[in-house]
Amino acid sequence: MSTTSLTIGVSLKMYMGYDQTLRWCQDVAGLVGAHPVLTGSKARLFVAPGFPAIPGARDIFRGTPITVGAQNLAEADSGAYTGEVGGPMLREAGALYVEVGHAERRRMYGEHEQVVAAKTAAALRNGLVPVLCIGEPTPGSAEEAAAECVRQLDSALWQSERRALGGRVVVAYEPIWAIGAAEPAGPEHISAVCAALRESMDKRAGYPDSSVIYGGSAGPGLLGKIAPAAQGLFLGRFAHDPQALKTVLDEALEVSA
Repeated sequence: MSTTSLTIGVSLKMYMGYDQTLRWCQDVAGLVGAHPVLTGSKARLFVAPGFPAIPGARDIFRGTPITVGAQNLAEADSGAYTGEVGGPMLREAGALYVEVGHAERRRMYGEHEQVVAAKTAAALRNGLVPVLCIGEPTPGSAEEAAAECVRQLDSALWQSERRALGGRVVVAYEPIWAIGAAEPAGPEHISAVCAALRESMDKRAGYPDSSVIYGGSAGPGLLGKIAPAAQGLFLGRFAHDPQALKTVLDEALEVSA
């Protein structure tokens, strides 16, 4: 696994409308599009807006190191799947990353582990980087959390490994109990679980340049406390303020120095 580049991701979920999303992208492009941590390849930044805004975001970020992702994809690549969006269309629209297995989709839409495994395989076979969201449901010891998260990782990758589907993977450790909370999980807890996930990924030869990042009420001030065990952050509401995103990238520059 890569240890030379951090990964910072932002999911806008469904908080912004179309025009607001593109304005936010313009603000971000102007504020951090030439940030030295990105232009110096010390960190990667991707943004996952709502589906309709993907092409517009791609156009706004063109000429910058910022890339675009999607928040979901279908298990199938094409066919009679009303309302779904397949991996080939996401690539054509400009997405390079795609979230898979977020806790909200597992809870609200019944995406059980077999679905997560199928969507992970769909991402990899279409050349997308799956942002594989895993995390324990309730607070507990770091050892218990690590064991559960490694189990979820094994489950998510088994279809891909059986079909020899390799590629880059971003493992986003997001303890479910910390999503939307006032504070993230503790730094020692995060570091222990991320270290276990990195060890598990290191044993898999088919996923070079992969990384383990942390999400779950992540924001400014956290990265320096959990690196290098965590190789980046997956941001939500704290990144709605582009200045907060810049602060995180400033911290990434310090961490990578």
